[in-house]
Amino acid sequence: MAYGHILPTIDMARLFARRRVKATIVTTLLNVPGFSKAIERERELGVEISIRVIKFPYAEAGLPEGCESLNYLNTLEMIPKFLHAINLLEQPFIEILEECQPDCLVADMLFPWATGVASKLGIPRLYFNGTSFFAMCVLDSVRRYEPYKRAESDFEPFVVPGLPDLIKKTKLQLPTYFRDSTEQNLFREFMGQIWESDLNYGVLMNSFRELEPAYSEHYRKVMGRKAWHIGPLSLCNRNIEDKAKRGDKASIDEHECLRWLDSKKANSVLYICFGSLFNFSAPQLLEIAMALEASGLNFIWVVRTEEKERMK
Repeated sequence: MAYGHILPTIDMARLFARRRVKATIVTTLLNVPGFSKAIERERELGVEISIRVIKFPYAEAGLPEGCESLNYLNTLEMIPKFLHAINLLEQPFIEILEECQPDCLVADMLFPWATGVASKLGIPRLYFNGTSFFAMCVLDSVRRYEPYKRAESDFEPFVVPGLPDLIKKTKLQLPTYFRDSTEQNLFREFMGQIWESDLNYGVLMNSFRELEPAYSEHYRKVMGRKAWHIGPLSLCNRNIEDKAKRGDKASIDEHECLRWLDSKKANSVLYICFGSLFNFSAPQLLEIAMALEASGLNFIWVVRTEEKERMK
């Protein structure tokens, strides 16, 4: 229910379907336009892939109409409602599975209840994780050893133990649900459910062994998780249209962007993107901009419209 999760999931479904596995994508109505054309191009090539739309229960969860993605949450108060809406998707999703009778369910990490659903229907649930082995290993060690509790301030570095390398962090670098001592921390509970839901059958990771060999081994042998490397999934997009039309429409034309890239030497352009959900303050954005300018490198920096306005 966010572009950073949807896009690699769609690429994965396309790769499965190209290997003669019938793929059915289940999503909500307002998330379809971001990838429907790509699916249609696959179908024109004879690939057996389809989309099933499920109604997003925004009204039942107390959300405004059209709020079907994390990208549209404007306040922190909307997060518990959005998590409740995700849970309400379970029953209509079961009905679709009973109708489609799939041999396997691949569900994003944000749907922890999918493991129980698949078990009831007697099919394996593969857990899709779009991040990295490194991130999951660090998170596991932070959860397991709680080293942040021994730090005396938000700025004091602490070592995250039990990892292949010496990794240091501060409290301020941790997700807020670690630092929030409130017992009724809904997001902490939700993340705990996610963490346990990947133990059912196995994890599909959008990564490759050569990128992080020590951490893929740590994930399997130390953490005891079964996992497969299936990335980078974005490489399934071969033509310009597939690459340029993923997700929201960019403010810059793809041909203009390619002309600029073609004018630069190979391996000379830095690409910077912090994702579609994180918010930066105006001073933070200014510091990043000044650092990039001072580096003297050619760069493409992806920013959201509201961030662009804050920098003016």
